[in-house]
Amino acid sequence: MVWKGKGGGPRRGPPPFLFHPVVLPYFIMTMTLAVTMRDDSVTLDTLRANGSVPAVIYGPKQEPTKIQLDEKAFDKARKDAGEATIIALSGLDKPVEVLIKEVDFNPVKQRVTHVDFYAVDKDMTITAHVPLHFIGEAPVEDSRAGTVTKVHHEVEVSCKPADLPSHIDVDLSVLKEVSDKIHVSDLKLPAGVTIELEAEESVAVVSAAKQTPAGEESMEPIDMSAIEVEKKGKEEAVEEA
Repeated sequence: MVWKGKGGGPRRGPPPFLFHPVVLPYFIMTMTLAVTMRDDSVTLDTLRANGSVPAVIYGPKQEPTKIQLDEKAFDKARKDAGEATIIALSGLDKPVEVLIKEVDFNPVKQRVTHVDFYAVDKDMTITAHVPLHFIGEAPVEDSRAGTVTKVHHEVEVSCKPADLPSHIDVDLSVLKEVSDKIHVSDLKLPAGVTIELEAEESVAVVSAAKQTPAGEESMEPIDMSAIEVEKKGKEEAVEEA
């Protein structure tokens, strides 16, 4: 997308009023997404044909509210945000902080047809599934002594909305020996965030590599075509004799 920036010059990328990520400490990320109130006089088919997505906002302190938003802007936000990112909806009477609760798709057109946003209360504890990002290289794999198995790819956390991390890093560089493991207790979390798993639950483990016993030779596959050729040659030699 090309749009005019400050001074009138062309700039690429989404305009800042459509999608603007702000990265905060401890892997916490918030996003701003522009929305407008939905006009009930416009059919949903017309709305979608014009590049918008119908949606609704609801929550413990939020009356169900019908809205609409730009399809492309939401699709980018959805891919970047997932379930574990607070999105600030702008364009209403006041900004509303939400989580993406449910997304409906058209399986044929592969397009978003409707979105449910859950309005969070900043004073309430929420639970959400947060993805694990595995970083670094495991020395135990570099030495071919073992292979790393990732037991969990996401974890459920509890925290206040402002403390919700967009992801949690898992450093594989600590896996040096076959006996090494990474437990839930080893993960570095922002203050106020707890994982809904036992502290000793394994996140990543090492399995010993299979070793070929000393002195044991691997069996080469038998070449059946070579045997047939040799057999045919012997038969011809007997006939000539």
